Amino acid sequence: MALNKDQKKKQVENIKEKIANQKSIVFVDFSKVPSDKMFSLRKNLKEQGCNLKIGKKTLMRVAFGQSGISFWNKIKKAVPGQLALVFGIEDEIAPARISNQFSKDNENFKILGGIFESRFIDREKVLALANIPPRNELLGRLVGSIASPMSSFVRVLDKIATK
Repeated sequence: MALNKDQKKKQVENIKEKIANQKSIVFVDFSKVPSDKMFSLRKNLKEQGCNLKIGKKTLMRVAFGQSGISFWNKIKKAVPGQLALVFGIEDEIAPARISNQFSKDNENFKILGGIFESRFIDREKVLALANIPPRNELLGRLVGSIASPMSSFVRVLDKIATK
């Protein structure tokens, strides 16, 4: 369905607003993925504080150009099908992790690259980000690492006191 100029302007503004609020973006090709699976992906992303935006590639290119991010030359060769953007609004790593998990279950869902810390990153770096554990797990490991020497010290003192 063709869009008129007003609809196109609204879509570009919507994409620019999401770009301004994001912490990271993952570019995915979702051609031939059933719509029911895309709805479940959207639901999962929303629960994790992320968004999925599907739009025309030309409008996305315009929105990124107006936002001062020029990535299109790097990714246009890798986008044969339909392009979707997965925005990480609350967590930087969540879009990569969720997209990677979804691509394992759906072979037609392909990760193409992304933007992390205001720089374009290729597919391999997005997959490396996807393997980083969630923030809460990392904080738990840190607390465990800090508490471990203290608990060992307390055990030693306890054994000294019993002898």
